[in-house]
Amino acid sequence: MPKELVHRASVAEVLLTNWARTGTNRFEVSAQWPRGHSFFTPVQGRHDPLIAAETFRQAAILLAHTEFGVPLDHPFLMHALTLDVHPEHLGTGTAPATIDIDMTCHDITWRRGAAATIGFEAAFRRGGQIVGSARGTCTCTTPAVYARLRGARRAAAGRQPALTAPLAPQHVGRTSPADVVLSPTAEPRRWLLRTDTHHPVLFDHQVDHVPGMVLLEAARQAAVATLGQATFVRHLAAAFERYTELDTPCTLETTPLPHHPAGRRILVHAHQMGTPVFTATVATDHHPA
Repeated sequence: MPKELVHRASVAEVLLTNWARTGTNRFEVSAQWPRGHSFFTPVQGRHDPLIAAETFRQAAILLAHTEFGVPLDHPFLMHALTLDVHPEHLGTGTAPATIDIDMTCHDITWRRGAAATIGFEAAFRRGGQIVGSARGTCTCTTPAVYARLRGARRAAAGRQPALTAPLAPQHVGRTSPADVVLSPTAEPRRWLLRTDTHHPVLFDHQVDHVPGMVLLEAARQAAVATLGQATFVRHLAAAFERYTELDTPCTLETTPLPHHPAGRRILVHAHQMGTPVFTATVATDHHPA
C-alpha cells in the first residue's frame, strides 16, 4: 500500500495491504500485523490493542482518499474513536496476523466533490473470527482552511519541546524509556505528557500538534500506571476535544470509575492551561500478578 495513502512517511509503518468495495459505502480492507513491531510490541503474548487503533486510522484515511475524493494534501481531524478488542483472540502466534476489516461509512457530508466528514465503523476478523471493532468520525479540511484554523500554531511544526524525564518503563507497560509518553509529577495519578517529536513511529512525519495516537498511548500508559503492570486494555473510548499543542505543558489525570463485571475502568482526562483537550474511558482485563 503506498504510504501516502495512509499518511505515513515510512513504508515500514504501513499496515494495510489491499481494499475493495463490497457495497454502498461498505468496504473490505486487508491488513497485516507483524509478530514484533518496533513500537506496537506484544502485550502478555497478545497483539498490542493499539495496533488495531492505528490500523483503523490508516483504513479511514485510505478510504477517504481512494473512495471519497479527498485530495492527498488535505489534513484529517479525528473527533472521536472507540476501540474494543477480544484479548483471548489476540495471541501473536508464530507468523504475522492477516486481518480482514469490514468497514462501513456513514453520515457523509460533501464539499466540492470531496467528503468533508465521514463516520466509520469497523469489524476486525482473523481467520473468520472477530478480534475487535472500532468506530469514529473524522473531518477532512482543505490546506487553506487548516491554515486558518491553526494560524501561528503552525510554526510549532518540527519544534522539539523540552523533553521531560520518563516514568520507569515497567510502570507503564513498556521496556524502553524512549517509548514512554508520561513524566512523573508530585501528585498521585497525575502526569505530564512527554512528547518526543523525534520518535520514529509516534512522530514519523512533521506535525504542528500532538498526534491522536500519542494521546491514545498516553491513555493506555496511564491505565497501566494506575491499575498495575498486569493490565491489558480491552476498551478505549476517546474524544479529541481540541488540538493538543506541542509547546504547552499537558497534564493527564486518571479517575477510577465504578467497577464493571467485565473489568476495571478509569477516566483519563488531559488539560492544557486549564482547558480540556482529550478524554478517554479505558476498561481493562486485570490479571493479578
